[in-house]
Amino acid sequence: MKLLLLSTPERARAWQPLFDAAGETLVVGEDAVTDPAEITHIACWMPPADPGRYPNLRAVISTGAGVDQMPALPPGVALTRTIAPGIDELVRDWVVMATLMLHRDMPRYLEQATQGDWRAHPIRAAASARVGIMGIGRIGRAAASTLSALGFDVAGWSRSGEPVDGIAIHGQSDLPAFLARSDLLICLLPLTGETRGILDDRLFVGLPENAALIHAGRGAQLDMNALGRALDSGRLRAAMLDVTDPEPLPQDHWAWRDPRVIITPHVAAQTDATEGARHALAVIEASRTGVPLPGFIDRARGY
Repeated sequence: MKLLLLSTPERARAWQPLFDAAGETLVVGEDAVTDPAEITHIACWMPPADPGRYPNLRAVISTGAGVDQMPALPPGVALTRTIAPGIDELVRDWVVMATLMLHRDMPRYLEQATQGDWRAHPIRAAASARVGIMGIGRIGRAAASTLSALGFDVAGWSRSGEPVDGIAIHGQSDLPAFLARSDLLICLLPLTGETRGILDDRLFVGLPENAALIHAGRGAQLDMNALGRALDSGRLRAAMLDVTDPEPLPQDHWAWRDPRVIITPHVAAQTDATEGARHALAVIEASRTGVPLPGFIDRARGY
């Protein structure tokens, strides 16, 4: 088996020693492919323009945690996302940071600082703030555990409503009740047909007055115009976004200039190169032995 890596030279330099140690062949860049029939796996953020060029391709591995950027693949080619502990931890850290920043009114204080305005506002204890996490996968659970330990009242929402130890879970039909108790709403959902555009006018109106949004899911889940309306109406007092639609936002977009909105450029996490290589090797080994592929994506569900 051979894996074709379409990524940066830095990533290739980190991957090569691990592949050599595992006795696996790494091909870096399409220009280095001598026989397309030998390529069984491709690791990339975006696949080649013509993946059908590789007749024995078994799987495409997204080098990140997301896969919504991936086009349709040839029949029989599996898709996996990178499973790396570092991704989970980094996104958890960003979510906790954003939650604390919005809970402690940091957008307001940042705006005041530009005016030289030394003025304090009332402080709420963490225990008085209700956090709602949309998407209770590994990252959502890690964030919930950390925020609960900090004293926040945390609940989760998922389509299945499957129980999670230590977290009050709301199912799909319980969305109104979940929103009504979410002073700080965190979105960590995967992008699917059902979640595309889910953060819209109808959802925001279900939140308590003066709520705040933390968004680290996928950009296409958020209607930016609806966000602006929710901020102007007072339904939302602030938002912190790591993903937007489009990405990046145009330079003249209103959200760049709105002091109630803090934007980071999709940096909640970056895949550690060594962890990415280990995941790719695990996918190759699973392909060889016929066990389920780590990070396998069901394209019908989107995750």
